[in-house]
Amino acid sequence: MTGRLAGHDKPAGPASPDQEFLLKKIATAILIAAAASVASADGLKSLESFMKGTQTGKADFTQTVTSPPKDGQAARTKTSSGSFEFQRPNRFKFAYRKPFEQIIVADGQTLWLYDVDLNQVTQRSQSQALGTTPAALLASAPDLSALKAEFALENAPDQDGLQWVQATPKTKDGQLKSVRVGFAGEQLAALDILDSFGQRSLIRFTGMQANATLPAGSFQFKPPAGADVVKQ
Repeated sequence: MTGRLAGHDKPAGPASPDQEFLLKKIATAILIAAAASVASADGLKSLESFMKGTQTGKADFTQTVTSPPKDGQAARTKTSSGSFEFQRPNRFKFAYRKPFEQIIVADGQTLWLYDVDLNQVTQRSQSQALGTTPAALLASAPDLSALKAEFALENAPDQDGLQWVQATPKTKDGQLKSVRVGFAGEQLAALDILDSFGQRSLIRFTGMQANATLPAGSFQFKPPAGADVVKQ
């Protein structure tokens, strides 16, 4: 009895190296899980704050388009840059400056695409053209509930110092497969777009000015004289 009690009351010795390694693994796993939980909550929260609090904005952007490998060739990458403006709901403008000038304007009714080099304008109904496109994430949807009607939204892991939201179209008949929206805090920072052909477009925004005062007529477009206008 005495020996049993003495053995029971004996202070525990130091953990073995194997025990320490196991404890460290468990502790690390818990920390990672906790961090992932916090990070994943930030993405949707940032998106909701953006939808609620940002009605207009402007920024510069760089777009990198990567096509999947084909016929044994390596993936091809193209980079372009320009400026971006939006006014919720339903108005935005992408002005590409490099390597070729191109303007995309949504005026609330019509989506215009102007290729400067070709002097050609493509005109489409905005309601038919946008729907489940990345533009809906930026400018078209008036609020988060409207966005949820078009996209399944879920948190994605932090990457490149940003919090991400994964948006997957609920309709499966379009060319868009998924979009990841990246935020730096509550500031829109990136779009990572994957289409059904495996092509990836990564758009990074710099100098984003939320609720900026935009010039009158920013989202008005009139085809230049002599331009070839194609209606779709």
